[in-house]
Amino acid sequence: MKHPAILCCFICLIGAPVFSQTLRLLPQNPHYFEYQKKPTVIVGSGEHYGAVMNLDFNYDLYLETLQKDGLNTTRLFTGAYYEQPGAFGIQFNTMAPAPDKLLLPWAKKDGKYDLNTWNDAFFQRLHDFMGKAAQRGVIVEITLFSAYYGAGWAYHPFNGLNNGNGTPADLPPNLVNTLANGSILKFQEAYVKKLTTELNRYDNFYFEIQNEPWAESKDTVLVWNDYLVADDFKQAWMQWKNTLEIASEDSRNWHKTVSAWIVETEKMFKKKHLISHNIANFKLPVFASDPYISMYTFHYASPEAVSLNYGLDKVIGFNETGFAGRSDDTYRRQAWRFMMSGGGLFGHLDYSFTVGFENGTNLNNNAPGGGSPTLRSYFRVLKNYLENLQLATLRPDASFVKHVEGAFSYAMRDTKSRVVYLEPILSKPAVLQLNLPKGNYTATWTDVQTGAVIKTERVVSTGWTVTLASPAGGNDKVVKLSR
Repeated sequence: MKHPAILCCFICLIGAPVFSQTLRLLPQNPHYFEYQKKPTVIVGSGEHYGAVMNLDFNYDLYLETLQKDGLNTTRLFTGAYYEQPGAFGIQFNTMAPAPDKLLLPWAKKDGKYDLNTWNDAFFQRLHDFMGKAAQRGVIVEITLFSAYYGAGWAYHPFNGLNNGNGTPADLPPNLVNTLANGSILKFQEAYVKKLTTELNRYDNFYFEIQNEPWAESKDTVLVWNDYLVADDFKQAWMQWKNTLEIASEDSRNWHKTVSAWIVETEKMFKKKHLISHNIANFKLPVFASDPYISMYTFHYASPEAVSLNYGLDKVIGFNETGFAGRSDDTYRRQAWRFMMSGGGLFGHLDYSFTVGFENGTNLNNNAPGGGSPTLRSYFRVLKNYLENLQLATLRPDASFVKHVEGAFSYAMRDTKSRVVYLEPILSKPAVLQLNLPKGNYTATWTDVQTGAVIKTERVVSTGWTVTLASPAGGNDKVVKLSR
């Protein structure tokens, strides 16, 4: 007769997960991810990065909402940068807590931060958040640093005015995240290694070194659209929309130092985590000189951000949206364009998540972007659609598309099917001319708003051009052709 305790343990083992795998690039196709042994894309629509530092924010409800919405990521800033009320015109800003509700990694002594003493309460809350995110299937982007946007540098912990550790108080903001930052560097190193050590136990995250490094330390600013000039912008600060700002070589050298800190710290652990470099707004051919980087992310990105860098065989991600109005249609189309160009990650900055509305229903937040339950349902359709394709062999490929009349198109294929996403120009059907090998095909049309199949038709190719008409209606659609 088996001992009851042994039998109990045996039953527990049967009911427990048989594996645990840290997020990594998909070995067969490193433009995508593998998580818990499953090929995946990362698609999300999350709050403004302050879930842990803002004690007023109920992240239990927030993470539950992400799971219910069928999304799998959030972006988290970890203390080197936060904001004050009114920053960037955001009315209800989760990264701008009330002063008595701000929680950072360092303890305070005599009213100033002590960069040598960790704040246990911060790390307890961080661990609670990470564990609950893992239970909900949410992958966390751990953003270690950020640009300070000029005047914002004055109130941050690494500034000597705010700590008792003698760091420079008069350092220009554009030097903070470079190797020329004086005694700040050793405290940055301690912060990175502390977070790397604390977080190593979790599978559900990757590191991003710095948010928007091009915002301060930059070498080059290129005119983006020659047909727009400064007078076309009512506010001078909005001229960034017509410039391509490139982070400086000093910034890139500092990034390499930070990534090396992460890798050095993880040598003592079994688990290794992906590291991302936030490259630019819009698009840019990446400076790919750091061997520790596995992901390159862009803000307000165009599909060309993917095509310019696809040959690197790394994930190309679009991890912050906004400044394009509040329409759900705008951000849905951005997501489909980017992911149908070969992107592996799309993260929307969703301003409907605020304190008191952690279920993402604050549709009255005065902010430079949008967000809503409806938009998140659109993103769920996109995520599910892509994950139902063969990610191991999926790649952008428009070679079979001869011409599309009445719509912009983005095409991909895997070993089993060809897929075309269409953005109609007019409300009438688009006409596709496709070069298909000889054979019989099924064309399945899907409404990208609802995920519903709206038309299925048989297509016979004799080896010449095949013509298809999209279903009626002015909204965007996707068609899959399978033998």
